[in-house]
Order: sequence, then structure tokens, then C-alpha cells
Amino acid sequence: MSSQEIPDEKLPAEQAPAHGAVEVADDPFADPGLPAHKPRIQDIDERAAKRSERTVALMFTLSMLATVGFIASYVIFPVDKIVYIWPFGHVSALNFSLGLTLGVALFTIGAGAVHWARTLMSDVEVADDRHAIEAEPEVKAKVLADFAAGAEESAFGRRKLIRNTMFGALALVPLSGVMLLRDLGPLPEKKLRNTLWAKGKQLINMNTMEPLRPEDVAVGSLTFAMPEGLEEDAHDFQNQIAKAALMIIRIEPDNIKDKREREWAHEGIVAFSKICTHVGCPISLYEQQTHHVLCPCHQSTFDLSDGARVIFGPAGHALPQLRIGVNAEGNLEALGDFEEPVGPAFWERG
Repeated sequence: MSSQEIPDEKLPAEQAPAHGAVEVADDPFADPGLPAHKPRIQDIDERAAKRSERTVALMFTLSMLATVGFIASYVIFPVDKIVYIWPFGHVSALNFSLGLTLGVALFTIGAGAVHWARTLMSDVEVADDRHAIEAEPEVKAKVLADFAAGAEESAFGRRKLIRNTMFGALALVPLSGVMLLRDLGPLPEKKLRNTLWAKGKQLINMNTMEPLRPEDVAVGSLTFAMPEGLEEDAHDFQNQIAKAALMIIRIEPDNIKDKREREWAHEGIVAFSKICTHVGCPISLYEQQTHHVLCPCHQSTFDLSDGARVIFGPAGHALPQLRIGVNAEGNLEALGDFEEPVGPAFWERG
């Protein structure tokens, strides 16, 4: 006899279908509900809560110290200082210290906030139904009430140590970003105020590399000079010549209009900075009849017979003049450094 011929009453109980019923599988998307709330040790033991509070405060304090260390690193370590740190090997002291201190500052703020939330803030889960985007007045009131309750449960008002150290950490961390502005350019310092020119330094002809003598400079000629002792193969030659390069011109003394220019010259030989006061281009175009020099970059024009004042173009002020004389050997020498910084506008030159 086949199973289809077995009467229903003889089938096993689990196989007997109920007349008029349809089998339905369990709903896989049923709401399981919220698990029972289990209190934490901090909820029932105030000493444990105090320990957590001190831990969070310690992390915020470490963040403040790390931020101070970040700022100090900018001041202490030069850009080119290399140190050996195991296991990283030879690294930049500045980059390593900046990365380490900034990382600690940000990590400890995050870790402190997480530890605060997990141990001291309320961990009771609250379920709420979805609502329309535009909230009803009752909903708005409920949100404000929930916010007030959350603020109360966070113990923000009672845990003053956490609150104050968190404010300190958050106030100091942005200073790291302010310090990064230093990388926009070198610190001004005073290195652009002075050049290699000093009293007694001979003028060296940049073509012959020999000391210049008055008879070497003809009326209407233009000669370029640099300080005695500066070598072209020196590692800082370009930096130094960019400040110390000179134009040497000989003008009939009666044709020199500016009184100070005449006094700082030697028998009509005048020495002016070769660096344009607009953006620092080297000047090399000289017109003998008018004693004008032209900057090839932006056409600033200077009158070398009248204190090298600007007569055309965007340059902001006259070319600095170097006071010169003759030493015992009959060579031209400087009688000091430039009295004002050479090159572009003062605020750009430090």
C-alpha cells in the first residue's frame, strides 16, 4: 500500500496536516526587541566612576601636552636635522616629532571621548519611531527634552574635571594648524637686512675676478662687482650674490645731482645694488647718455645720476647705494654695508 492510500488518522502526528490550515514559516524580520539593560560598574560604584573620570581627564591632559610639544618641535628642530630612531632608521627630526605629537594629540582626544561615552554617559538604548521630515511641535519639544536629558545623563555639568580638560584639549589642538602656516615660507628673521659688504672689503670685478681700481672704470661704462672673499664654488654663493651684487658706474662728478650720492662716490665712481627693488630681478641695461638703468623684467627705470631714484615702472623705491673709497693699495673698497636692505619691498625682505 502506498503512502497516498494510508488514512490520515494513521499518519504520524507531525505529518498529519490540519484541515483548513496553511503552514506559515517564522517571520525572519520580526522585531527582536531590546535586550535587557545591564548596569555598568560605573553606574553602581562611584569610585569606579571617579577612576573613569580621571582616566578621561588624563587623556585630555596628554592631548594638551602633545599639542604644546607639536608647537615646541617647530621651534627646537631645524628643517635639515636628521636623527636615528629605531626601527625607523634615519629620519627628519622635525617631521618625526611633528607627526608623533600631532598624532598623540588627536588620538588622546578621541580615546578620551570614547572612554567617557562608554563608561560615564548613559548607555540605555532608546527606540523611537520614524517621523516626517517636518517635525511637529510636540516632536520638537520632545527632541529638546531628550537633548536636555542626554546632557544631564552625560554628567557634563557634574564632571567638571573632564569638562575643563576637554575644553583645554580642544582649545589647544587648533594651534597645530596655525603652526603649519609656517611652512608657507621661511621665517623673516634679519638675514636679508645684511650682505657680505663690510668696511675694508675690496670690490672684485666679476669678469676678471681681480680687485677693481679707479682707473679700470671709464666714464659711461658699467661694471659688475662682488665682495672680496666670495667664491663662485661656495655652497651659498647664489644666496650671497643675490644680495651683494653691485653695479659700478663712473659719472662726471658735475653730472651727479644727488648730494649724498656724490659724497658716497669716489671720483665719480658710484656703486649701486644690482637687485631691482620691485621683485628682485638683476638689472643690466644701462644707457650712457641719460645714466638710466632698466630692469628687463618689468621695465622699472632708475636714474643713477640722481640717487638711483625710480623714474618709471612698478619699483617702489630707489636702488640702495654702497659707500666706497680707495685703500692703501689703490683698490676700490667698501666703507660699510648697505644702509637699507636690498631687493624688493621691505616686508618681503624681512
